[in-house]
Amino acid sequence: MSCKQRFPFRFGTSSYIIPADIIPNVEYLRERVDDIELVLFESDEFSNLPSPEDMQRLAELAGESALTYSVHLPLDSYLGNPDDAVRKQSVGKCLRIIELTRTLPKSAYVLHFESGPGVDINGFSESQKRVFTGGLRESLRMLLDGCGEPASNFCAENLNYPFELVWPVIEEFALSVTLDVGHLEFYGFPTGAYLERYLSRAKVLHMHGTLDGKDHNSLACMKPEALELVMSHLYRYPDPNRVFTLEIFSESDFESSSAVMHRFLS
Repeated sequence: MSCKQRFPFRFGTSSYIIPADIIPNVEYLRERVDDIELVLFESDEFSNLPSPEDMQRLAELAGESALTYSVHLPLDSYLGNPDDAVRKQSVGKCLRIIELTRTLPKSAYVLHFESGPGVDINGFSESQKRVFTGGLRESLRMLLDGCGEPASNFCAENLNYPFELVWPVIEEFALSVTLDVGHLEFYGFPTGAYLERYLSRAKVLHMHGTLDGKDHNSLACMKPEALELVMSHLYRYPDPNRVFTLEIFSESDFESSSAVMHRFLS
């Protein structure tokens, strides 16, 4: 069941659908999606960064199957941390991924605005919020000065705090948006209001449902009215370059999500 090239947007999913490395996943998905989100990470214990040979193969697969890649920058990049050294280290991680993926056809770089591991930004005082957004500005200056990429290629993702907090930073640097509808539904933000305000700036949407108190499940677990609201906006405001990513991580979730999406094909 393929949804490739059948919507007024680029239909995609993550690079971890079957229990295998990135290349087998891309080979499995290449004729079923238009875009694949590369979830890349590197730590002292484990790294999934592709080799130069793998990167060449990813580029070949993209050319053969009209694929693009949305690159999720490292989750352990804390661009709003109050410590200069942590921010510089975080920017360095992002720059390494950008350089690694330089030769790939990319739809977007997805990035998180976070302060540190386990830090709840919702509990910040006004002064802490100013430190956080000031740190983001410093990190973004370093990132954009160091990468040679247009600012609009970077898509800030809404997380578990109100997006309004970082919106002035996004506007100041002319960034784009990753509108994560799964997060909106999971954390109780008003999906309709976010669509009205941010969809025009969104190069990427992340879509996933909630099951047993956990997100990143099949679209079959998303409230039907929320999904219908998203799809009505996407058909009303079509953009052939916008990416609709099923941010899920199993074959069964991909199959059931694709079945849900088939209902929206005319």
